[in-house]
Amino acid sequence: MQLVAPDILAEAKGLSLGACGISIGVGLLLWLLGGRAHRFLTVLLTTLLAGLWGLHAAADYGVQPLVAALLLAIAAGVLSLALVRLVAFFAAGFATWVIVHALVPAWDDSLAFFVAGGLVGLLLFRLWMVVLTSLAGTLVMLYSALCLADTLGILSAVDVANDQAPVLNWAIAAGTVVGLVVQYLLDRYRAYRAGVAEQKEKERKEREAQYRRPRRRPWWGWGSNYRRAG
Repeated sequence: MQLVAPDILAEAKGLSLGACGISIGVGLLLWLLGGRAHRFLTVLLTTLLAGLWGLHAAADYGVQPLVAALLLAIAAGVLSLALVRLVAFFAAGFATWVIVHALVPAWDDSLAFFVAGGLVGLLLFRLWMVVLTSLAGTLVMLYSALCLADTLGILSAVDVANDQAPVLNWAIAAGTVVGLVVQYLLDRYRAYRAGVAEQKEKERKEREAQYRRPRRRPWWGWGSNYRRAG
């Protein structure tokens, strides 16, 4: 199975240098922060896709393209958070089916593997979102890098995809694992910083409470105060 499809590269290799650079940056952000910002990314991607589909299909239904795109984008954005777990289920099921089919082609229980993988994806939702965004970021960066190298004349992206398919598959797998580890370490670092900030705030409040606490006068000072008052 080729994760880097030559057909897609043949269509995308004509991108400009700026578009390739932006795609690499988007893939890097997805690779680094996708698990933490998966809700925002889901809403953004769903809204954009629905808006583009509205622009494309508006003429078939006799609707103004901008009106159709706006309405579909708003509806998709509102519904996307409710459907995010459904998307996770189908993505995990499809990934499980692809992996099992690639490793053991003789097994034909596609529906069983699909449903089992989808259920595991729902049970491990947070982890699956990190894996999925890491994989997506790796794919975007690799496709963009190949297109950039082809545009610069360094190599032929289509020939590399055809000749080096196993190497590219292993590179994507390695990039996904590294992205998973990096996102985990970033989350741990954020949790550590939040814990340190919370501890400092707690100590600051305790010091302020200590300073505001009224001091008790010693019992031997009562008599002197009384004589002075008299």
